[in-house]
Amino acid sequence: MIDRTEQNLSLRPAEIEDAEMLLKWRNNEATRMASHTSDEIKLEKHIEWLKATLQNQNRDLYIAEANGVSVGTVRADYDNGIYELSWTVSPATRGQGVGKRMVYLLANRIKKPIRSEVKKGNEASFKIAEYSGMKFIKEDSNGVLHYQRNGI
Repeated sequence: MIDRTEQNLSLRPAEIEDAEMLLKWRNNEATRMASHTSDEIKLEKHIEWLKATLQNQNRDLYIAEANGVSVGTVRADYDNGIYELSWTVSPATRGQGVGKRMVYLLANRIKKPIRSEVKKGNEASFKIAEYSGMKFIKEDSNGVLHYQRNGI
């Protein structure tokens, strides 16, 4: 049975051809304010990062597509038995439940523990983390909220 939250949404591995789209989403002002690093990133640096990401055996980067249209990205970094998830929703599709659906879809594929760090005040990402089965663990001194789900 297909979960309603997954209907018409799929994840595909990111490709180098996604570089400009990903950079546009990353440099969006709202995205930068929700990120650990809020500086705007130049294309050359972004392409270096994306190439390294695509070759990294411990990192998976996916593009979420709804009915064939790219609507967001979700990343899983594996370290010490835990996957750390991070995500960005396309500015054009924010507020439509895309973030919850795409992170939930990836989280359900991962049977090991998952975690996420969310900047304080980023209510949309709190909801995404919790919807994906993660529970609030702590707030650190930098105003970052830590969420985690044990393996399933």
